[in-house]
Amino acid sequence: MTQLDAPRSAPETTTTSLPVPPTGRSAEAVWRRALAGSWVPITVATAALFLVSPVIAPGSLDAAPLLSMLPFASVLAIAAAAQTLIVQQRGLDLSVPGMIALAAVLATALPQQYGWGVWPAVVAAVVLPGVFGLFNGAIVAGLRIMPLVATLGMNAVLLGTVFSIANGTPSGAADELNRFALARTLGVPNTALIAIVVIAVAAVVTQRSIIGRRLTSVGVSEPAAAVVGVRVRVYQVAAYGFAGLCYGAAGVLLAGYTKTPALFLGDQYLLPTVAAVVLGGTALTGGIASIAATAVAALFLTQLGQLLRSVGWPDALQLLTQAIVLVLVVVIRELVPVLVRRRAVRRMARES
Repeated sequence: MTQLDAPRSAPETTTTSLPVPPTGRSAEAVWRRALAGSWVPITVATAALFLVSPVIAPGSLDAAPLLSMLPFASVLAIAAAAQTLIVQQRGLDLSVPGMIALAAVLATALPQQYGWGVWPAVVAAVVLPGVFGLFNGAIVAGLRIMPLVATLGMNAVLLGTVFSIANGTPSGAADELNRFALARTLGVPNTALIAIVVIAVAAVVTQRSIIGRRLTSVGVSEPAAAVVGVRVRVYQVAAYGFAGLCYGAAGVLLAGYTKTPALFLGDQYLLPTVAAVVLGGTALTGGIASIAATAVAALFLTQLGQLLRSVGWPDALQLLTQAIVLVLVVVIRELVPVLVRRRAVRRMARES
């Protein structure tokens, strides 16, 4: 056989894969990931709020209003960070009022009525809510009681403890604690600096450490986390315990700043903590969470409240506005991915 008679091989053909348009489900998933645990939407909304504030209420961004707003934003950020940990574990902590009230009464009543030193009382005010948080976690994770039921019952226990310690009468914060809460370092309120430290530590632990990855895996799926060797119950209890410590820190700062905290001062923080968690992008179904985004949402809610007060809105309307914002965010988060999916499906149907 000559070379000319040899069978010629077929010419090589190269195929280029055309980009496949995303399906409706993939587009929906992209939007859900973008709206879950991301700090971008709430940061943009907060920046927009600060931009329009001077237009709606001139002078609302002057130094004095800002410095008076930051301590309350700091307290809310710390408490909301704690709530984020609980929501990440598919729970909802209704013991927030009792936890904050317990910390405040311990920080004030122990030195005034029981002769404790100021700083030992502060340590007790931070640690004891953490212990009660561990009890919350043990009840939820160990006894498998619904978080709403367990924390609601714990809140009743905490409020009873508060009245017992205070003998029914609020005590004033010691001068050392009050001066520390009112003081500024390099022009920044001490309360804000403590909040930055707490949020930074919590964000690093939850986002950049193996502990955080395991907390996320437990929140996403307990059975799947257990299969890969994660001690689910331990991490759930730890989340509640750390949340209790955060509530304690928030209560101490609030007691020091307000000087004579009311026994029910924690009641006003239940709805805002949940709102900050949701605005920060953490889904109430658990899983992916962002402590930093929650902190930004706390700043947003506090500034929104101050703006509404500056235009003369009463407290009732402020709470109503927070509730409306919360509902709108939940609706948008659920509705936008569905609309995107339907649009993608219709486009693919037309193309086919």
